Amino acid sequence: MKIGISCYPTHGGSGVVASELALQLANNGNEVHILSYATPFRLTEYHPNILLHDIEVGVYPLFKYPPYALGLATKMAEVAQDYNLDILHAHYAVPHATSAYLAKQIIGGDKIKIITTLHGTDITLTGADPSFKRVVKFSIEQSDGVSAVSHYLRDRTCEEFEIPKDKIEVIHNFIDANRGMRRNTACRRNQYAPNGEKILMHASNFRPVKRTTDVVRIFQRVHEQIPAKLLLVGEGPDRILVQQVIRDLNLQNDVIFLGQVDFIDDLLKCADIFLLPSEQESFGLAALEAMNCAIPVIGATTGGMAEVVVDGETGFLFPVGEISAMAKAAVELLHDSEKHIKFKENARKRAVHTFATDVIMPQWDQFYARVLNG
Repeated sequence: MKIGISCYPTHGGSGVVASELALQLANNGNEVHILSYATPFRLTEYHPNILLHDIEVGVYPLFKYPPYALGLATKMAEVAQDYNLDILHAHYAVPHATSAYLAKQIIGGDKIKIITTLHGTDITLTGADPSFKRVVKFSIEQSDGVSAVSHYLRDRTCEEFEIPKDKIEVIHNFIDANRGMRRNTACRRNQYAPNGEKILMHASNFRPVKRTTDVVRIFQRVHEQIPAKLLLVGEGPDRILVQQVIRDLNLQNDVIFLGQVDFIDDLLKCADIFLLPSEQESFGLAALEAMNCAIPVIGATTGGMAEVVVDGETGFLFPVGEISAMAKAAVELLHDSEKHIKFKENARKRAVHTFATDVIMPQWDQFYARVLNG
């Protein structure tokens, strides 16, 4: 197959999933074309079956904002014709699926298939905005195939946009199980916890929906009972607020900011518990990456998290904002080494048996085949 994949190149779940899917498709002999305004951070190494196409957007005094969606549609149509693509796979309904629909009309209706993968924000935030809702619904309905990363996201999309459930296929995000087994070469526990402290970790884009200040407050309660350190991975708009909370709680010496990290597997292997108390998670890819490295997850019962984390087996889930309960669960798990080891084993097993590449990729192969033959 010849597949064009459009995605955001930034440090977020959709970009990671799109990049990993591109790599797997390319490894299986497919020709993959990446259409984005920058090279996705997980595709920086050369692969003979992956071609990168930058989106060029003209800047004119007439335009208050550069028309990225039109530039993307133009590039999609150009690449689809020049390389005789079979599929345009859009990660996010707006603008990628909308641009793919326009590109399909430019080159001729039946010459290419459009697949749209919904990741969450395109439904829960962008799609909920009245100024975008109709175009999101239209883009989903005009796609030849639609997938969602969780049953939760599929159900919410169908409810919000009055779309039949059989229109959307659920294909969970996946991980490379081998990364969870690789020998740790980057992270040394004594670098962050020189006196044998326990290590808690959180990774996100520090948006308000991630409730990163809750992470700090959970850690503060754990820290009162157990010597511990907190590693924060990522960057985003809430970082300044988080730093203020850390100062208010006098935790400056025990919280370490590590900034953006392309691959967090080595860091995760230094952690004892991963915290993800988000207000909204359509899937929870960061939680899955932690579980792949045998790290129990403590988070919120929101969105698709319950499809990833098995409460009471691979971690614990509580209602959003239940800081005290999350902290208590962390303390109990860290105090009970036998239980902690069992949770670590359960987390790794679930990641490998349910979400590994060799489990999920056949679902993608079958989905592509159905769309092409439909």
